[in-house]
Amino acid sequence: MLVAEWRHLSAFQRSDRVWQMPLAAALASGAPLMIGAWVGRMDYGLISSLGGIVFLYVQDTPLSHRMVTLMTCAFGLAGSYALGMISHFFPLLMVPALTFIAILVTMVVRLFRLPPPGSVFFIMAASIGMYATGDPLEIPLKVGLLTMGALLACLIAFFYSLYVLRLQPARPAEPPPPPTFDFVVYDSILIGVFVGASMAIAQALQVERVYWAPVSCAAVIQGASLRAVWNRQVHRIVGTCVGLLLAWALLLLPLDAWSISFVMMALAFATESLVVRHYGLAAVFITPMAIFLAEAASLGHGSPTTLIAARFLDTVLGCGVGLVGGACIHNARLRETLGGHMRRLASARLS
Repeated sequence: MLVAEWRHLSAFQRSDRVWQMPLAAALASGAPLMIGAWVGRMDYGLISSLGGIVFLYVQDTPLSHRMVTLMTCAFGLAGSYALGMISHFFPLLMVPALTFIAILVTMVVRLFRLPPPGSVFFIMAASIGMYATGDPLEIPLKVGLLTMGALLACLIAFFYSLYVLRLQPARPAEPPPPPTFDFVVYDSILIGVFVGASMAIAQALQVERVYWAPVSCAAVIQGASLRAVWNRQVHRIVGTCVGLLLAWALLLLPLDAWSISFVMMALAFATESLVVRHYGLAAVFITPMAIFLAEAASLGHGSPTTLIAARFLDTVLGCGVGLVGGACIHNARLRETLGGHMRRLASARLS
């Protein structure tokens, strides 16, 4: 049993991803940081860099289809971030707001069969927005900065696509299969509920800046099977532990704004090169990248050990809730019972 488990967890997947894709993804995340370092506003660059992750939704489809999809994802990312920032000023509504955002974006992603990373980064943007400091008058500015970063990523994706389509033909943009109630509605509601629960539990435990718990939960719970959920959970926890050691080492270095920009680009390149092959190895680089993305503005003002400990607790908590949620989603008896109630409720509302 242990040998079989090791084979499951250590298996590498084949990848047909060209090396230009991780390079372009690193540029989409790093270019806003370099602009921020150049003008002396690293805080603005970090917000725009968050919008740059929309590049990861580039698909191997014809140029017209991939650009429309990318622009739609950019709008969704900006909307999620805006809703998260607004809920920051209403603490009692933070958990319901995140639950609603997670349900909504997961439904949309599943309705149009958007491939991985799915709804994870929309939930991440909302979670980071909920713990962004500032006053309400700064919301339009910060949402605009994120939107500008997303538009820059779309521009990079356009030129990247022009180049890559010369190397390999795009696959046809086939219409998605007919949506089912269970896949679009039932799964999305349970995912949203458990993502919100992970934040509520982290808040109850008084974990500092709990944004990483719902992100970890969302990344784990969306596995295609219970085995996939279990693999994701183990990969996430082990990869995060190693990644926290890497982040701790980086935080001890005397990094300036330019150094942080290049470190972020290197981490993004490594992540996108590995994530389709082995999620656990990719998580090693995802962890310090996420810490720098969400905490770089306040780095140097506290102990790195405290930050590392908080991120570890967030990850373990989020992965644990995600595993429980995945078990509920893939439980046939629970699906039949709850799904039946949801269908009857939906029919009563529509009639």
